[in-house]
Amino acid sequence: LYSWSPLCYINMKMVPVPDQAFGNFFEGDCYIVLYGSSNSMDVHYWIGNSSSQDEQGAAAILVTQLDEFLGGSPVQHREVQAAESSKFRSYFRNGLIYKKGGVDSGFRHVESNVYKILRLLHIKGRKHVTATEVEVSWSSFNSGDVFLLDMGKVIVQWNGPQSNRSEKLKAMLLAQDVRDRERGGRAQIGVVEGGDEEDSPELMKIMRAVLGQRSGKLKEAEPDDTPDRHQQTANIRLYNVSDESGKLVVQEVAMQPLTQDLLHSTECYIVDQGGSSVLVWKGKEASIEERRSALGRAVGFIKAKNYSSSTNVEVMAEGGESAMFKHLFISWTEKGQTKGLGNVYTTGKIAKVEQVKFDVMELYARPELAAQQRMVDDASGQVQIWRIEDLELRELHPSSFGQFYGGDCYLVLYTYKRASKLQYILYMWQGRHATQDEITSCAYQAVAMDNKYSGVPVQVRVVMGKEPRHFLAIFKGKLIIFESGVTNPGPGARLFQVRGTHEMNTRATEVPARSSSLNTNDVFLLKTDHTIYLWYGKGCSGDEREMAKAVADVLSRQDKQVVMEGQEPAEFWVALGGKAPYACDKRLQKEETPHSPRLFECSNQTGRFRMTEVEDLTQEDLDQDDVMLLDTWEEIFLWIGRSANEYETKEACNSALEYLRTHPAGRDPDTPIISVKQGYEPLTFTGWFNAWDPQKWSVSRSGTPAITARGKTGLSTSHSSSCFIPATPGAPRTGEYLGPELLINKSPNELPKGVDPNRREDYLSDVDLENLLGCSRSGFQRLPRWRQNDLKKKAGLF
Repeated sequence: LYSWSPLCYINMKMVPVPDQAFGNFFEGDCYIVLYGSSNSMDVHYWIGNSSSQDEQGAAAILVTQLDEFLGGSPVQHREVQAAESSKFRSYFRNGLIYKKGGVDSGFRHVESNVYKILRLLHIKGRKHVTATEVEVSWSSFNSGDVFLLDMGKVIVQWNGPQSNRSEKLKAMLLAQDVRDRERGGRAQIGVVEGGDEEDSPELMKIMRAVLGQRSGKLKEAEPDDTPDRHQQTANIRLYNVSDESGKLVVQEVAMQPLTQDLLHSTECYIVDQGGSSVLVWKGKEASIEERRSALGRAVGFIKAKNYSSSTNVEVMAEGGESAMFKHLFISWTEKGQTKGLGNVYTTGKIAKVEQVKFDVMELYARPELAAQQRMVDDASGQVQIWRIEDLELRELHPSSFGQFYGGDCYLVLYTYKRASKLQYILYMWQGRHATQDEITSCAYQAVAMDNKYSGVPVQVRVVMGKEPRHFLAIFKGKLIIFESGVTNPGPGARLFQVRGTHEMNTRATEVPARSSSLNTNDVFLLKTDHTIYLWYGKGCSGDEREMAKAVADVLSRQDKQVVMEGQEPAEFWVALGGKAPYACDKRLQKEETPHSPRLFECSNQTGRFRMTEVEDLTQEDLDQDDVMLLDTWEEIFLWIGRSANEYETKEACNSALEYLRTHPAGRDPDTPIISVKQGYEPLTFTGWFNAWDPQKWSVSRSGTPAITARGKTGLSTSHSSSCFIPATPGAPRTGEYLGPELLINKSPNELPKGVDPNRREDYLSDVDLENLLGCSRSGFQRLPRWRQNDLKKKAGLF
């Protein structure tokens, strides 16, 4: 099993869904989605609005059977169409697509390179996007939303006059995802601004050919559906669930604030969050029947309470509690947890997963072990790796295996045998700074290689920093990710952050070679011209130190020098450009904090404080249009994006106070609240994020550009923005940016007057520059000149 795998339930059978159809859901069916991370596993069953009661009941039974097959460790989730949990939606970063029909309509999941398609998708949502198939007619359009007219080889994005920047950008990402994943990169995307349709005559001609001439005015904007699922409530109740009398008995035990000692291992409990969600906790010593019927009883509880049928349900086993569940209690202590700076250990089958030594024969004999470990084998199979160069494949020599560059894309073909039959996994690794052309070419080459092997390979898209366990295991703890083109302050100095405790989970990521990049919780390797320093933070473990030594041997044969935190020689700080503060909060030294940090998108626009949780927090989740709340339990951070709504910004502190006041665990209202502005994040904030990039926003010029289309030149795979509005009075320049069509593939005498032909990128908006070159303006400026010229040539700007 890999990162996640959906199965569709039709005709009372489980039918696997092809990779290229992930994120597409037929309204007449039920689905099961299995998702695995390094510490936990989640099983979701999704209910389409048009699915039958029989299908829904049978899917619930299969989820229970799957849970038993996996040893009871996964967290089970019940998901209802259009009311999915934020965790479920986070798996599909580019959005969900709801498709009409199901088994009764003889559906087929979309296949790569199928162009006989005509559909209209109605896009809704800012943070989590959904796309619903609607009638292909002008009557389906309205002035406030974004629509995608998908004609197979051509996708036209129509932006309603009242739609906002975030909605347009999310719709474009979804259109690109459809193009790359479903069409193998062989489709064109055009953008039409609904308020300026005359600026896109060719695209409007295509739309009218399909939709006919529009008569009358567009419908008014439809209000977004904003359910109260994420609204905190003070009405938290704990119920005991028992079947001692032979029938279901639900008895109230306590109201908030809840304490952990209320939970007993011999019982099952329901935590009711005032109808916004229902959480079921299964004690490890509860009867088999009680554990087996937990999900069904939660659904029965919802009906008995007359709650909405879309109420979110989570079922978890003792020892595998979710972060949200733990946050409902005043305090949460793992059994065996030591005080002070000691390690934290969890109990039960879930915690034991990390310690299992792999025996490939045992994996084959026990599929449940393979599922728990997210491993198809012991990662000792054959490996071939290609890098995308000039949009073509270039095979790498084995001596460079495990060394990846953030500015490139790679294909990794893994071959192994099962039952004497060859099996294949094709990993598509995308560097953080790879261009859009390289990412598209990678997807295209993956399709070609898949065809070469008759469609047998399992394709896995891997984003830099999100590598699954099996991918890490292939390189036996020696995976090194270089930050391509980063300028280091010291001559030849390079700094690598090492995370991992064994060969199956270790990676080294290059970070800026400066003191502020250090973190007391980790091991760092500082490579200079003459020496490699192994810096051991006070919070790192012995296993982490051993893995760092192995990585150091790969980096260089130079002399190694161990440096303990607090005992650094002067030469160490000189190589980092001088000593400076870094993340050294003692709380970060714990292997696992009692309460995991949680990140939320905040909104106060409706008059009530609302939150949308962001799963698996990364720096990329911080959206400049939002106010984000990071709860580390002992502190509350309010991160304010540059383009955040003015009202939300003013009310941010009140929102944080409201969050603490209404928190189910009875939080201390005097908990410190720290406001953080984008680009000025302190170390106490960035220390909670892995491989934080301090240059990501430091010289950003982005203001609040709107996405428009320059349709006079026909179709384009990029979109352009209007004018640049300086974010601060000290911005480098003001004025109107030029559209890409005026700069791309033009000879010097064809360029607009005053344009420097050698610096065409300076006349592009930040949005257009990133779309064309595949990196931010600041990232582009940090690249070496040859790399800049290479990117400009590929984009037609040279």
